[in-house]
Amino acid sequence: MDKPGWWFIFKGHRLLTYDDHGKASVPFLRNAGALEISPLRMLLIGGFNDARCYAAELPETAEAPQNMAFNGLRGLFGVLDENMFAMAMKALGIINWDRISQFCSQCGAKIESGFDMPGKECPACGFISFPRISPAVIVLVERGNRVLLGRAGRFKEDLYSVIAGFVEHGETLEEVVRREVKEETGIDVEDIRYFGSQPWPFPDSLMIGFTARYAGGEIKIDGEEIVDAQWFDAGNLPEIPGKISIARSLIDWFIEKHSKKGGADR
Repeated sequence: MDKPGWWFIFKGHRLLTYDDHGKASVPFLRNAGALEISPLRMLLIGGFNDARCYAAELPETAEAPQNMAFNGLRGLFGVLDENMFAMAMKALGIINWDRISQFCSQCGAKIESGFDMPGKECPACGFISFPRISPAVIVLVERGNRVLLGRAGRFKEDLYSVIAGFVEHGETLEEVVRREVKEETGIDVEDIRYFGSQPWPFPDSLMIGFTARYAGGEIKIDGEEIVDAQWFDAGNLPEIPGKISIARSLIDWFIEKHSKKGGADR
């Protein structure tokens, strides 16, 4: 840490930023001590614009230094520079992994953080572990000018989103799409197409987005993951996720598509 770098400092899921009349920026410092704070952990996570990037975590009792504030990442979307925001998402994911990876999964020995390496090497057995990534699919199912949206039990009452679920061992991504939609809503799908992806550090997911077309079946919710599911017209949607998520990107794609050409039920 002989040269200044970008410091992504978290308290829980909240990032420490300079607060300048509604604008936020990430500290550019030689070390965290310049802010007179004492991180629980510090990690080198990469570089940006020829400068190193560091992640650090503070205890929940920490207070923000003068002219700074702790902000949730969702609220910083569109406020921070796009590249800075992407690095903040990466920093949070690595901090989360470091916190829960204090012991070797092979022999159980205590392991220390590898400050300048992407993984951790066990001092007892030599096993090297790396940050975990949990792949999950997220899929927008369309039926003419209608879209299938579900409300998870953890959502607030009026919030609906597209269907998502984690990949299981031995599955292709297309198989996961079919299984999750069928299990959660009773609907069969076809014409599965890749849409895009998004790292999601809450805590360690990689969201892999798809679109698909209705192929048959009637809505029958599982009552566990999904407590309600409906077909919604492109021009009359319920409350949907915020702009930060790939779920919203999928829904915006659907809205734009039908605002241009309209649609009809198959």
